Amino acid sequence: MRVTRRPITPVRKVRLIPLPPDEAFDLFTIRMGTWWPLATHSIAQDEATGIRIEGHIGGQVVELTQSGQEYPWGEILAWDPPHRFVMSWHPRIDPEAAAIVEVTFREVDDGTELTLEHRGWEEFGDDEGVRLRDQYEPGWDFVLSHFEAELTRYN
Repeated sequence: MRVTRRPITPVRKVRLIPLPPDEAFDLFTIRMGTWWPLATHSIAQDEATGIRIEGHIGGQVVELTQSGQEYPWGEILAWDPPHRFVMSWHPRIDPEAAAIVEVTFREVDDGTELTLEHRGWEEFGDDEGVRLRDQYEPGWDFVLSHFEAELTRYN
């Protein structure tokens, strides 16, 4: 681990979801495998078949593959449906460190405000932390566009 003392700005994304918080939470977490772009944003890519989230503190977030291999992406650190979940984030075969992803779901007039914050880049050191953060900034927009597209099929 190459921790830096220099703060690295978190990635923060906010989306308005036209679902009540309980449905938005369920779709984003338990049903993540239905919308996550596994072909481009996974360890196994074309071999990836799904995602399993064990919905409790200490539960694993795991990528599933055609061969039956499982790759851990992180561990659930907080599980408070339908308001919030927090997980460590290290989707690599041999992780060197983990960042933190926190997603909150707040009821608003038009549905749910989803706020995603990806932080803890300092755990990777100065150069690698900044490099990863810069990759995830547009990466989360791409991933969330798949979540938003799934909303039309969810209802």
